[in-house]
Parts: sequence; C-alpha cells; structure tokens
Amino acid sequence: MTSAAWLAGCATKAPPTAAELQQQALAGVTVPSAWKAGAPAGPIADDWLGGFGDAELTALVTDAIAHNPDLRVSAVRVEQAAQYVELAKASLRPSVNILGTGGAKMGGGDVNSALQGVSLGASWELDLWGRLRYGRNAYQASYASAQADFEYARQSLAAMTAKSWFTASETWLQVQVAEGSVKAAQELVTIAEKRLKVGAGTDQDLALARANLGTIQDSAAQVGLAHSQALRALELLVGRYPSAELAVRHDLAKMPGPVPAGLPLELLERRPDLVAAERRVAAAFNRIGEAKAARLPRIVLNASVAAIQSDILQLKEDYQNPTAGAGARLVAPIYQGGALQTQVSIRTLEQKQAVAEYAQLALRALSDVENALAASRTLAEREQLLQRVVADDQRALELARDSYRTGKTDLRPVEQQQLSLYSAQLAYLRVQSEQLAQRANLHLALGGSFEPRPAPAASVATN
Repeated sequence: MTSAAWLAGCATKAPPTAAELQQQALAGVTVPSAWKAGAPAGPIADDWLGGFGDAELTALVTDAIAHNPDLRVSAVRVEQAAQYVELAKASLRPSVNILGTGGAKMGGGDVNSALQGVSLGASWELDLWGRLRYGRNAYQASYASAQADFEYARQSLAAMTAKSWFTASETWLQVQVAEGSVKAAQELVTIAEKRLKVGAGTDQDLALARANLGTIQDSAAQVGLAHSQALRALELLVGRYPSAELAVRHDLAKMPGPVPAGLPLELLERRPDLVAAERRVAAAFNRIGEAKAARLPRIVLNASVAAIQSDILQLKEDYQNPTAGAGARLVAPIYQGGALQTQVSIRTLEQKQAVAEYAQLALRALSDVENALAASRTLAEREQLLQRVVADDQRALELARDSYRTGKTDLRPVEQQQLSLYSAQLAYLRVQSEQLAQRANLHLALGGSFEPRPAPAASVATN
C-alpha cells in the first residue's frame, strides 16, 4: 500500500461547515439581508459596557465575572472538557508498562512467591479506520463548545448585572417619588383638618384625605420592598452576601447612541451560544464516525522484554535471560447482538437532535435581535409621551390644589390628580430604566463583547 493510499484510507471526514449547517438546519427559512425592525448599518462594536460611561457599573461587572458562583461552575466545565481532550489524545499514543515480581520461598505451594523478575511491555493500537481520531475530534469539538458556552455565560452575566444595576437605580428613584407623594398626601390631611376646624371643610373630606394617605403609604412600602429585593439580586450576581446594603447611583445612566446591528447572517457565526451549538453538531458528527469505525477490525501491536530468575525453579537450559518479543493482536467483531449498529443509529439520532437544537437556537437568536430593536424603538416613543404626561399632570395638580385652597372645589379632584401624577412618574422611570435594559439585551443578542477586543499582535518581519 502506498503512502497516498494509506493516508486516503485513514483520513477522517470533516464535519459540516457553518454554511452547510445553516442550510440544513434552516431549510425553508428565508433569512433577510437586513433586520426587519430596522437598525443602523455598520459592524458590531465591542466594549458596549463602556458606552454607558458608568465606572461603578464596570467595577460591578468585573466583580461578577470574578466571583459569581454560576460562572465558576461553567469555568470548571471548560477545564473538564479540556482534560477529556487530553485523555482522547492519550489513546492515540503507545502505552508502556513495567511489571515486577519478587519474594522468597516460605513454605506452601505458591511457586510464584519464589520468582523474581521484571518485564517492560509496550502496546499501540493502529488507528486504521479513524476510530480513535474521531473520538479525539469529538472531544475537541465538545471542548470548543464548552468554551463558547462559557463566553456566552460571561456576556449574559455582564448584561444581567447591568440590568440589575439599572433596576436598583430605578427603584431608588421610585422610593424618592413615593416619599414625595406621601409628604404631599400628609399635607392634604393637614389642610383638611384645618378646613374642618374653621368650618370650611367636612368630615368626608378629612376621611378621604386620610384614606388617600394610607393608599400612597402602602404603595411606598411596596416600592421600598422592590428596591431592597433589587439590591439583593444584584449582590448575589456579584457574589456578595444579600444584605441589601449596596450603594447605587441616584440617577439613571445616560442612554448611549444608536447601535449598529450588522447583518442577520453574521449573527449566526458571531454569537457564542450559536458557535457552541455548531460545535455540538461537529461533536455528534465525529461520534458517528467513531461508532462506524468500531464495527471494523482492530490491530494492536505489542512488544516486551523481561528478565526472570528463581532460587527454586529450574529454568530451561536454552532459555535466554533476558528475553524479548514482539507481535500483534487482531480483534474483529463478528456478532455483538446488533449492539454496534444500534450504537451507530443512536449517534446518528444524536446528530439530528444537535442540528434541530441549532435551528431552534438560531431562530431564537434572530428573534432576540428583532424584539430588542422593536422594543427600543417603542420605548423611545413612550419616553417622549410620558415625559409630556408627567409635565401635564404636575401642572394639573398645582391647579387642583389652588382650587381646593380657595374653596372652589373639594378634595377629591386633588387626590385623583395626585395619584395620576404619582403613577405617571413611576411609569416614566420604568420606561427610562427599560430602555437601558433593552440596550443591554440588544448587545447580548447581537453577540458583541462587553469588553474591548484585544488588539491584534503586531506582525514581525523576518528575513
């Protein structure tokens, strides 16, 4: 057999490329050339975390990456996958073992105790059909998948930390709005009491004012609880004790400018979770090759050298000590009850499942971007609308209070307007915070890194 024929017969098949996988997994799905929800053109930028201009947020994300327990579990999985690769590589190398025996004759019938010697043996399986290499390739693909999953976990943790930070600031501001509303309601109770004393008010007005105060105080208590829960959630993310004592900023971060979203097809090759899914397909493909090769004969080469002596037993006169030898062992499966073919079928079904899961994840990723883009546009429109609503409610409340003080109206219009302003202010804060959260969602969906991309190494000219 020539070298070329040997290499051709022993070469393992390559798994499907990313383009071939997309064509197979997304058959019947037309991926548009641009996002339907609309987005600025241009390549995806990294370091999206720095775009918020919040040093405290950046420091929290750094802490989360270093101390988050869930991320530490993912990191260990990557290390485990790397060791499985090394284990698969070891099976391709020869194995060498040394065996020694010795003892003294103490009586009884065990003659082995009277033998002394040492032997050195080596064995090596010829990977004629690629079974071992397919196994190695499968573990390498699984390792790459674990690395990509870990990177996506890092990006998800950064986005989740940012959203929790925005929520904590939002709830702090809501607490301030609630406390202001409580003070305003208390002032109305005081005014109602004074008007009742001078005969300009009624018991009904005072009862309504107190009921209004109780309603707003209850709402303020709920907002305070939401703020403490937001703090505890954020503290857990960064690996701290959930004491609800983390200091947050007293305003919302400024919304960065528009984000280029690239092209939909580029997303499928950039997002780490999709890269991980593609590598799982490659691992499943190699497992099929491994299972098919397991049906073919195996040849194991072996060699050994040994020296034996005994104080009791008489060795043959023509026995050469030490002795050496070499040989080969052929293992050819004939009948295994259908187990080997069933293993091929199982591995084939696992690959089909991996392809289907890739398709499922790819469509979900495309949907994530479309949803984030559409939500961002709607939230921007709502922010402008609610800003006007807050201003109008504030002006209406001032007019209602003036009318009540001068006796032109009773207390009910004031209470209704105060509740309306309170609700509008909370809704306005919610929209502003949600805008920031959706921006983090968009960056995560697009697959851009929250860290600056390392600069490429400068090329060194050689003569």
